[in-house]
Amino acid sequence: MIYLDTHVVLWLCEGLVDRLSKTARKSIEENDLLISPMVRLELQYLFEIKRCTRAAHLILGELQSEIALTVCDLPFDEVVRKATEITWTRDPFDRLIVASASCKGLRLLTKDAGIRRHTKLALWN
Repeated sequence: MIYLDTHVVLWLCEGLVDRLSKTARKSIEENDLLISPMVRLELQYLFEIKRCTRAAHLILGELQSEIALTVCDLPFDEVVRKATEITWTRDPFDRLIVASASCKGLRLLTKDAGIRRHTKLALWN
């Protein structure tokens, strides 16, 4: 199992697989795919500020049926507690997405250099 960061979800939905590294593509093909519920909220936020063209429920509905993407069901308080330990960013989306992966000890597929620099579980290349 592997968590996907928000931009990876967007690229998959938009068919922009050329933006994915070889390692990312292989990881997507070889693992069950999971997202933090925070990805849903970030996708909706990006839609509302017009940085993506579809609402979160449409993107996730498509990927749930096409690639069996699953939304993590960890208790929110458990994730928030873990997020309070993440002090290297002020971005609440990143904090909760990283915390979700950390709670389960699973890899997080992300191109985000800041996350990769601070999180051992982050994977890209």
